[in-house]
Amino acid sequence: MRRYDCSDSAARESGITDALRAIRDNQLIVLPTDTVYGIGADAFSPLGIDALLEAKGRGRDMPVPVLVGNATALHGLVDLVPQTALDLVDAFWPGALTIVLKHAPALSWDLGETRGTVAVRMPLHPVALDLLLQTGPLGVSSANRSGAPPAMTVDEAMGQLGESVAVYLDGGTTAAQVPSTIVDLTGLRPRLLRAGAVTVEALRGVLPDIEVPE
Repeated sequence: MRRYDCSDSAARESGITDALRAIRDNQLIVLPTDTVYGIGADAFSPLGIDALLEAKGRGRDMPVPVLVGNATALHGLVDLVPQTALDLVDAFWPGALTIVLKHAPALSWDLGETRGTVAVRMPLHPVALDLLLQTGPLGVSSANRSGAPPAMTVDEAMGQLGESVAVYLDGGTTAAQVPSTIVDLTGLRPRLLRAGAVTVEALRGVLPDIEVPE
């Protein structure tokens, strides 16, 4: 495994180049985001996604979300982008909001047992965005073993994932230190699936009718 300090411009450039190579070779990387550290693989690589799930000790019943480098990428990944999704993207992307939509049926990927959906987010982190704009969509989950606390530093990620990851990009301590908020837009009403960095109050400012579990 190789670690790069992304606070140094030369090391950051070398790290992103190495991460690109690893992704293309179906290997795993760890990257900083604006919420918690993520473990990533090529979203269209079954070998990479299988390796990611194995590294986390996670079953296929918990499918892998997708990170994108720009908002327009959403249109190529999902079947239909409703106005509710556009409103959320305008308000919170790039940022700590994950949106669940029906994925485009023509896509040949396997993120786990998604039941025809995909969870998509555009993170607000310069290292993550630099990388994503070059790789295209990445399957990214929190950089921790399943059931363990999310990693807020690259050291915490390395302590949990070790040699299963080829490249670690060190972006310091993450800003939000809580996972992203997840909103499901596949039903008749928007529904909060997971509370996170974007508050319910902020969501209701955009989607007043959002369904929030008790």
